[in-house]
Amino acid sequence: MDEKTLAAYERDAAAFATEWESQPTPVDLQIAVRKFFAPGPSADIGCGSGRDTAWLVQNGFAAVGYDPSEALLAQARRLHPGVEFRRASLPELDGVADASFVNVLCETVIMHLEPVVIPAAVRRLITILKPGGTLYLTWRLTEGTGGRDKHERLYAGFDAKLVLNALKPAILLLNEEAVSPSSGKLVTRVIARMP
Repeated sequence: MDEKTLAAYERDAAAFATEWESQPTPVDLQIAVRKFFAPGPSADIGCGSGRDTAWLVQNGFAAVGYDPSEALLAQARRLHPGVEFRRASLPELDGVADASFVNVLCETVIMHLEPVVIPAAVRRLITILKPGGTLYLTWRLTEGTGGRDKHERLYAGFDAKLVLNALKPAILLLNEEAVSPSSGKLVTRVIARMP
C-alpha cells in the first residue's frame, strides 16, 4: 500500500467513512454481484468504511472486510457492528489464506498502488479464490501517469493490460468502463472467474 495514501486514511478516517456512507447506493456493483457471485465465503478487499461488506452480509454472502488502515477498520466496526473486519494490505494480503473465498470484491483500490506492484496485487487477489471463484475488480481511471489528490492519496494511471495480463488463467466475464453511480467517477470494471 502506498504510504502517503495509507497515512491520509489513518489521519481522516472518520471523514472518509462519512463521505462513503453518504454516497448514492452503488447499484452497478450490487447488480453485478447478484449476477456473477455465487453463495459462499466472500472477501471485500480494501473495505474502507465497510459499506459494501455489510451489504454483502445483508444479502446472504458470508463476507469479511479487509483494509490496511486500522483507523478505517475502527470506523467500519463502529458503523457495521456484527460484520467481521480484519487488517490486510495489498499486494501481499498477509494472513489471508490461498483458495479461501468463492467471491472477492476489490472496489476502487488498486489505483492507490504504484503501477509496478499492480500485477502482483491482481495475482494475489486470484490466489485467494477457490477454483471456480469470481473476482470483481474496479479502479478509477486517471489520465496520464496519475498523481495525488488534496489528501495526498495516490491515483495511479496505468494501462489496463497490467491487470488483464495478471488475471490469467482466470476467464474474463466482463470488462467495461462506466461512470460509478456512487462516486460519479469513471471506473474500469473487470469481473473474472477462476477455472
